[in-house]
Amino acid sequence: MNQTELEKAVAAHPFFSGLKEDHTRLLADCAIRIHFDRDQVIFRKGETANRFYLIESGTVALESVSGGAEPVTIDVINGGELLGWSWLFPPYVWHFTARATEPTAAIFFYGTVLRECCESDQALCLELFKRMSEVMTRRLQAARVRLVAAYGAEDKTTAAK
Repeated sequence: MNQTELEKAVAAHPFFSGLKEDHTRLLADCAIRIHFDRDQVIFRKGETANRFYLIESGTVALESVSGGAEPVTIDVINGGELLGWSWLFPPYVWHFTARATEPTAAIFFYGTVLRECCESDQALCLELFKRMSEVMTRRLQAARVRLVAAYGAEDKTTAAK
């Protein structure tokens, strides 16, 4: 895939819809296309977070892994969505493990390079932060709904005591 095709793919992804052309070009310069096989780990909890992905197709499970217990799926990321924002925030480590649950195509972005670009381009930094904040807010609200559904009745019982 040449750079022009990658720019078009970045611009066409719902996460970057409406982004300024010069920002799209800069992002494409920090990106490559990548593919994950079913059950392939994309990143692990505790590893350095230095990248993020735009999922084009496929599905990725965000999992919480503790000790020898079976992983618990925290969220599922589908085509058209963003995977990974820990590269933006110190200490720059992954808080969950991400695993492809089916063959998955994505665009990989070098987050460390983009952090440097943000130092000189505040408009890009603001745009990235706004878009990622929207994703974080949606995912946190969805997690809250799942937690209330799973533990809500128990919390009411405990609160009454």
